[in-house]
Parts: sequence; structure tokens; C-alpha cells
Amino acid sequence: MKKYFDTAPVVSMRNISKSFSGKKVLDKVDFDLHKCEVHALLGENGAGKTTLMNILYGMFPPSEGSVSINGEIFTAMTPKKAIDAGIGMVHQHFMLIEPLTVAENIILGYENSKGAFLDRKKAYAEVEKLSKEYNLTINPKAKIEDISVGMQQRVEILKALYHGADILIFDEPTAVLTPQEIVEFIEIVKRLTEMEKSVIIITHKLSEIKAMADTCTIIRRGKFIDKVDVASVDENILAEKMVGRDVSFTVDKKEMPSGGVVLNISDLWVKDKRGIDALRGLSLNLHAGEILGIAGVDGNGQSELIDSITGMTKVSKGKVTLNGVDITNASTRKILDTGMNSIPEDRQKRGLILEYPIKDNLILERVKEEPFSRKGRLDFKKIDENAKDLVEKFDIRPRDINEKAESLSGGNQQKVIIAREISNNPDVLIAAQPTRGLDVGAIEFIHQYLVDLRNQNKAVLLISFELDEIMDLSDRILVIYDGQIVGERDPKTSSEFEIGRLMAGGRDD
Repeated sequence: MKKYFDTAPVVSMRNISKSFSGKKVLDKVDFDLHKCEVHALLGENGAGKTTLMNILYGMFPPSEGSVSINGEIFTAMTPKKAIDAGIGMVHQHFMLIEPLTVAENIILGYENSKGAFLDRKKAYAEVEKLSKEYNLTINPKAKIEDISVGMQQRVEILKALYHGADILIFDEPTAVLTPQEIVEFIEIVKRLTEMEKSVIIITHKLSEIKAMADTCTIIRRGKFIDKVDVASVDENILAEKMVGRDVSFTVDKKEMPSGGVVLNISDLWVKDKRGIDALRGLSLNLHAGEILGIAGVDGNGQSELIDSITGMTKVSKGKVTLNGVDITNASTRKILDTGMNSIPEDRQKRGLILEYPIKDNLILERVKEEPFSRKGRLDFKKIDENAKDLVEKFDIRPRDINEKAESLSGGNQQKVIIAREISNNPDVLIAAQPTRGLDVGAIEFIHQYLVDLRNQNKAVLLISFELDEIMDLSDRILVIYDGQIVGERDPKTSSEFEIGRLMAGGRDD
């Protein structure tokens, strides 16, 4: 397929600077995109990647600099002008209305109507035609709340295409996708460029940059660092340019004997929200001083396992014991007091109160405890001291402890949760997708913290869709399939292929 790198760029951003409340988030950044190009925008959490693209999409104006699209300079960009200029943006957290159908979400604002009524038949036909044209198969009549995250992303893409986008911006597009959906997304991007669309990917996943992108622009702490031809650099060089230092891709983990059982799950049966059995007699033991990895394809009962042992959903049958105490169907408060903390799958719905500042989110589970509260009165000095310490230790950006959680990048929101849960010093930590949305530097940092916790004779139950993360961190691996444990493996003697076979439904002989 012809690339148009020798022609004028379809997007040109020059000397873009942006400040919020006097804090400079972007400092004279340049960015170009050419026709049919896949251009990755790489940077650490909070580097300014999303801010740069929000300026291009007209979400807010730059403090300095210029934006041109197809040679036309835009001085007062708005989302409406951006859409009219052929730009579509798929945000990290999808902007869909869950009770509505796929087709209704796609045509929203562009409805064809029969008198006062929406012409649904025509809408369904238009969406079906568009999905076939781009090979993005989806049921236009399905409700958003009933389809997978990967399918919801397809809806966002089709919505942008329906609105006439020739330039598509994807903000952390694979952060919430399963490995299979990531493979599908890479194919979708390839098809889009074959149909002469231009694509910008905001990401920090180096392997996916290598798989998808032609060009990569790296920014660090709001400054332009470099623009590279992806084919000519390896992942180590990209990582070093992104964080400004060498990054280790291996986990430093010493051998350590495991202790007694701290979490026992016996014959657990749990129903999903449709009333269907999602866990079917699942049993496992977690020992002190070990990281136990749960490997599996999304949708095989992982969410129900997490929710049932952390008090978020009811157990139909079976027993959960923590430190010798029966916590089956116990309150979340009792579970916390018995020694379990968790990093939730969904950081925005389950992990944070977005309207609260960083300092308050860091003490959510201990707000009534000393040293943060004495005789029913909050000790604001201690709350601030705790926040300043954790913000520094976990490299949460910005450093302002009064910043609201909703204003942080996704990766920095994740750091707030991890800082809070690890600092609570739990006997058992449930770590569900702990590095989702984090850059390689932050992943290295969090992995070491999980290992340090295990080295202190604590126990970690790691649930992750990143098989390499499971392999690198775990002392033992259990594979979950269709709500049951179908095999146990030693990561030192097992291959990803062998574990992948179990994940796909293969059984031990």
C-alpha cells in the first residue's frame, strides 16, 4: 500500500504549549501526521499525550502554537470543527450511552427521522452497510450494555467513520482489551490505512507500536524528545527515550519458600449478572510469601472471582476463608479488617471517587482510623503528610495532592489506587490487572512492589490478561476456563504455549 510520507502532512501541530492553573503540561511540541500513516504518540503516564490530542480534537485550545488540518490553519478549534475537518477520536473511556443500541449510538446527532420518530430500519441498514464496508462485524440492534468492551470499541470506530472521519485518534486503545481483541484491533488499524485513513495511536505499549505504527513521536514531561521510524528502532530504545533511563524488562525475584495458607477458596459457585453460573466449583489455596497468578481469557469467571472474595457480589455456594476467618458473603469492611485489600479491575468505577482530591482517595479505606482520624475528627495534617509521601514514592503526577482524581491520566489514577492498597500493608492483596494503562517505567516499578510485598511474607493473588506478566511475576500459575481451574503450572518449567492451550479449554491428561 502506498504511503504518503513525501507529501504535505494531513495534520501539522507546531510549537504547541498548554498550561493548566499555571502548570505547563506541554512545552513547544511539534507533531505531523501523513496520509495512510499510523503514527504512535509515546510517553509516560502524564507526559501530555492525551492533552496534545485533545487540543487537536478541539477539547480545549492551546496556550501557544498552531494547528493545521489538510493545509488549513485552525485558530479556534472545537470538536464540531474537528469532526467537520475529518477527525474522529476514540477516547480511552468510551463515550457511549449504555441503554441505547449500537445503531442509536452511532447515528446520535445525525438521525434520520420519520416525522417525530427515529427511522430505526434505515439506521440499522446504514450501520450494517458501514460495518461490512470496513469489516467491523457487529449487531446494530444490540444494546451497548450487553456487548463486550472490544465490541464497544468497534462502535466508537464506526461512529467516527459514520461522521466522516479520515483521521482517527485512538487514546490507549488496547488498555481494556483482551489479548485476542488486541490482535483484532491491530488488524482493524491495518484495514483503516488500506482504505486511506490516517491513524494516531496514543500508547505506551511498545510491542504494539512495533506491530502497528510507521512512525513514533516521543514526549517526556510535556516536551518533544524525538521522532523515529519504528522499523529502525527496537523496544529498548523506545523505552529509554520514553522514560529517560534504561528500563529492565525482567523481574528481579529471589527464590522464597511459601508459608501457610492465608486464603482458602473451596467449591465456589457464583452467578453472573444474568443469573448464569460464572464460577462452577472453583477451589484454590493462596500461601503467605507467594504470588499466585490466575491466567485466562477474559470472561471465564475472573471478574466474578474477584467480586465474590472482596465482598462485591454474593456467593451461591462454597466457602472463602481468610486468615482462618470465614468471610463468605461478608461485608467489604469485615474483609478489609481481616487482612485483604484489592486493586480493582475498573479503576474509575471501583477504585476511586473521581470528584475527590488525590489526598482523600489515598485514605478511603482508613478515613476513620488513626492517624487520619482521632475521636471522630479528621487530622488534615496527617492526611496531607501521607499523601505527599505516597505521591513522591509512587511517582504520581502531578505532585499536587489537592488535584482531583478525575483530572489525572489513567495511568496516574492507577498509581493512586496501587499506592493506597499496598501502603495498607495487607496480608493478602488481590491484584486485578494491576498494570493496565501503565507505561513500562511504571510497570517495572509496580512489579517490584508486588515482589517486595511477597518477600515480606505477604500473599498476592494476581489476575491479569497479560500472559507475560503472569509468567514473570508468579510463583505458581492456575489457569481458569469456564469458571473452573483447569490446570496448575510452574512458570519456571512451563511455556506460554502450554498455558495458552489450557486457557483455550485444553485439559490436563
